[in-house]
Amino acid sequence: MANPIIPGIPEAEQGLLYQKLNEYNRGRTSYKDAGAYLVVLPHPGYPRYSLWVYSPLPERQSIFYIQDLSTNIHESLRVASSLCYYSPRCMLLVEYNAKRMQSKGDDIIAFGKYRGHFLHEIFRIDPSYVSWIAYKFTPRIPKQERFVEIARIYHSVHLDIQKRQARQKYSTSRFLGKEGDKVENLTLKVLRVRLEDDPYKTMVKGTTPYFYVRQILTLEDSIGNLVTFRISSRTASRESGQVPGTEHAFQPGETVFIASARISCTFTSGNKQYTRLNYVKFK
Repeated sequence: MANPIIPGIPEAEQGLLYQKLNEYNRGRTSYKDAGAYLVVLPHPGYPRYSLWVYSPLPERQSIFYIQDLSTNIHESLRVASSLCYYSPRCMLLVEYNAKRMQSKGDDIIAFGKYRGHFLHEIFRIDPSYVSWIAYKFTPRIPKQERFVEIARIYHSVHLDIQKRQARQKYSTSRFLGKEGDKVENLTLKVLRVRLEDDPYKTMVKGTTPYFYVRQILTLEDSIGNLVTFRISSRTASRESGQVPGTEHAFQPGETVFIASARISCTFTSGNKQYTRLNYVKFK
């Protein structure tokens, strides 16, 4: 499947973005077998990116809308990858296809308290009702069979989101060691990235400000242990809170390989334990 051209960003940045998306998809099931989540590009009349789900099961239309995202590609992928992080489905960036993505009325509820509403509308406010349609409602005509099939696709999306919520609620993270310990050969996935200006290095030369930006990363290993560390930019940016184009900007969902690091401290926030690293050396 060819990668579409992303509007408004340079070619080099697009290449890096697709590289990170490939890393996110590594180890996930092929879209031909399990379906996929689709981040759909903006199109005339719709300035936002949007999240859809593709299923290989239905015989006719097989792509269904989930929700709008952002007008920014990086923020859109951050939200989508975080929402679907624990799903076996891969995530693809695609152009809008009116023929395959416009509703044909098969996903409109024709009975009960939500009569006249689309399944995706009720999925957002009452997912248990969509689950009831998926496995409790008895279809009486072929059109209703198709309707139930679509409800089951939305139910599978609900299960994927529940996996994430359950993982966050019942986190069993542990410390990687004690302060001063050396850790080696870590494979981590980025959960969150916060950007801040280094107040000690940021300066103004003449009338031009030079910002040295720090990326503060929260990551997890394969069993859910939480890790945090910061990466300071070596070169200056002309804009506050923006990583220079010459340096790597980390994104949620990205896989990070660490050759070695030192544990600077450990701490607990809420019911979760975090290990803070310094002297981080990447592979």
